[in-house]
Amino acid sequence: MKTIMFYGGPIYTLDPAQPVVRALAVRGERIVAIGDEKTVREAASHQVELINLEGRAIVPGLTDAHVHIVLHGLNQQQVRLSDCHDLSTALNRVAAAVQHLPARAWLRGNGWDHVRWGGHWPTRYDLDRVCPDRPAILTRKDGHSLWVNSQALALAGITAATPDPDGGHIQRDDNGEPTGILLETAMRLVQSIVPPPGRAERIAALRLAISEALSYGLTALHVPPATNPSDGPETLIDLQTLHAAGDLKIRVLAHLAGAHLDHTIALGLRSGLGDDWLRIGGLKLFADGSLGSESAHMLRPYEGRDHTGIAVIPPAEMREIVTRANAHGISVVVHAIGDAANRSVLDAIAAARATAIPLRLPNRIEHCQILDPNDIPRFAELGVIASMQPIHCTADMVMADRLWGSRCATSYAWRSLLSAGATLAFGSDAPVETLDPWAGIHAAVTRQTTDGRPEGGWYPEQQLTLSEAIAAYCIGPAIAGADADRRGRLQPGMLADLAVLNGDPFQLPASQLYTLHAELTMVGGQIVFTRS
Repeated sequence: MKTIMFYGGPIYTLDPAQPVVRALAVRGERIVAIGDEKTVREAASHQVELINLEGRAIVPGLTDAHVHIVLHGLNQQQVRLSDCHDLSTALNRVAAAVQHLPARAWLRGNGWDHVRWGGHWPTRYDLDRVCPDRPAILTRKDGHSLWVNSQALALAGITAATPDPDGGHIQRDDNGEPTGILLETAMRLVQSIVPPPGRAERIAALRLAISEALSYGLTALHVPPATNPSDGPETLIDLQTLHAAGDLKIRVLAHLAGAHLDHTIALGLRSGLGDDWLRIGGLKLFADGSLGSESAHMLRPYEGRDHTGIAVIPPAEMREIVTRANAHGISVVVHAIGDAANRSVLDAIAAARATAIPLRLPNRIEHCQILDPNDIPRFAELGVIASMQPIHCTADMVMADRLWGSRCATSYAWRSLLSAGATLAFGSDAPVETLDPWAGIHAAVTRQTTDGRPEGGWYPEQQLTLSEAIAAYCIGPAIAGADADRRGRLQPGMLADLAVLNGDPFQLPASQLYTLHAELTMVGGQIVFTRS
């Protein structure tokens, strides 16, 4: 069996006993030796392929612990509004896209952010001006609000008489008429009638997105269902299709949709089922909405507002669901943005312990964007993974200051959580933000935008060191996926998941970390990406 030996550059192992070595050997799917070049060369067989790093650095393969990977691929094929700084630009882009659509096709898009447009919500009438003859559905960047036109409302049967669904809100004007903005569970009223993409389209989007992930040095993904419950089983089918064909080149932990708890229990499924390439994760639940949609559930009203957001799953119901899941060996993976939502989830996990059976995967909270200081120690006390996305911090900090005020001192509180003993597992939340983990590492270390704002960083006391940030993309997700004995560090016996970078992150200025990418990515001893 051939051995591959990397040498000639720094290899950052994340192993405290041997943090930096100069050579590493891979045989089959595992690492067989690390150390100096002479020692590793002696450990390698005579049939060895040598790869000279020429000064480039190796790090363990990174994991995106929260990515909607199929949606990310599909969204690349829709009208993208993420760079539109005003409503007029967004409408012009929609108008241009309409010209290229087949007859009767829906206009679909994503990425808009009304906060960048002065905080004024767009309306169906805005869309009607540029897309009057076909239904249009545009997802806000956070995935928690829809902007639709009059045709879409009519097809969904949404009128002034339509009540708000539980856990959702239909925005209305002074006359009680729907404005075209649907929040949280109200989005399903339209989503349920949109023709879904076909299997071939989904598989093509998945392949595209995985190729992008590998180009950054990502070797594993944790994939939660989005707000549409059907996304869970559809994505699991897509992933199984690739896996069965031998084409799944990245490791995946696929979470289940909360709507399917009864089916999961009836089938006897438990979190952790699967192999090193594709496994069943936890039950994805939504405790609240988002900051940008002002539907994150808060303990106190938003600054200058008289509301506290939306409890998509009220606390009593959350306790019942978490208790039932944990009692059947199913971990929970709960979206919680606001401090009230995070407290609700922590309370539910604490209550579930009395009847829970041993869980193969730990419970986790996704996002944890703002926490009451009293709740920060509870993550470690309850063994709850803090699954967070550093890029949200720098993307949302201006909005957070405006809506949360001084409470932001414990917003995106990575340092406070880590100091309290919590495990951090970092990801991107793509397509909400960029899939690039190096943008997230830059945000975690600097708490600044790529142009250096604000000076010194936003609440810099919550910054991480570079080693801590990389560990949160490597070791933390491995702990969350219960495979830290096989992944996350570069040690003999571990799976050979690694990335050769275009530079050395530990020699670069922190302000330039976002410029890194992979030159070569290896998963299970196979080179799955090389940059031409």
